[in-house]
Amino acid sequence: MGGAAAGTLTRVPPLNLGNQEPRTPLDAARAWAATAERAGEYVLFFDFDGTLAPVDDDPTAVQPAPKVIAALEALAPVVRRVAIVSARPVEFLRDHLGGLAGIDLYGLYGLEHSHSGGETVTEPAALPWVPTMAELADRARAELPPGTLVEFKRLSVALHYRTAPHLAEAVESWGRTQADRLGLRVQAGRMVLELKPPVDRDKGMVIDEVVRSAAGAWYFGDDVSDIKAFAALRARAAADPGFVGVCVAVANPETGQEVALAADLTIDSPAALGDFLSNAVARLS
Repeated sequence: MGGAAAGTLTRVPPLNLGNQEPRTPLDAARAWAATAERAGEYVLFFDFDGTLAPVDDDPTAVQPAPKVIAALEALAPVVRRVAIVSARPVEFLRDHLGGLAGIDLYGLYGLEHSHSGGETVTEPAALPWVPTMAELADRARAELPPGTLVEFKRLSVALHYRTAPHLAEAVESWGRTQADRLGLRVQAGRMVLELKPPVDRDKGMVIDEVVRSAAGAWYFGDDVSDIKAFAALRARAAADPGFVGVCVAVANPETGQEVALAADLTIDSPAALGDFLSNAVARLS
């Protein structure tokens, strides 16, 4: 690999798959070469926060890193699918990606989805929980200490303490107590605790469904929820020796080590990912 992206990747040990040897090409050059051979049968998956966009103290202010939008737009017609799989709502993703055509959006861990700019579809089982989430958001704003940022996402509530890390214990204790009281599920993340409906939907399930007829896939992520996506690619490769799955972690000081240990490669930052994807466009075109 040449250019700025070449120095951003680090090879890390693959997951322990028992007696089965991992089949993933563990360096970027060979991984892209394998992808180029059958690009029209590959899927490229991306998390949003911390992957395509740097994390911000204000979660409403994040923007994609330089070169990301142009690279995704160029890659979409070359591969089978480009999909964003995020904890953000679909509408947020659509707005922040500039209405990119040909991109599939999976929001709220897959509770919402929109294909290639089409209408947003919500998981029916999650809809009855909207009033509960609205009430929970109001309660959080009233009861949690100043410095906590409450993000209401219609089908989930995220409790951020990035600007007040000393509140971590109080926020997490309050959130888990509410989850137990209301029968909700908890998703931990980077300086955030998210409460969501007890509906079987997560990033791993999204990836498992999408890759069933694909020849290969890449997944780029930075947080603990992305480990389930990595695991889905591992499982697909274990079931089909012809499938190539490449798991890429985006480094960060909070969950980076845990995510990197589950990945094949690490990349330095969302900005470095923009360079890396621009380089990939040249390889696949």
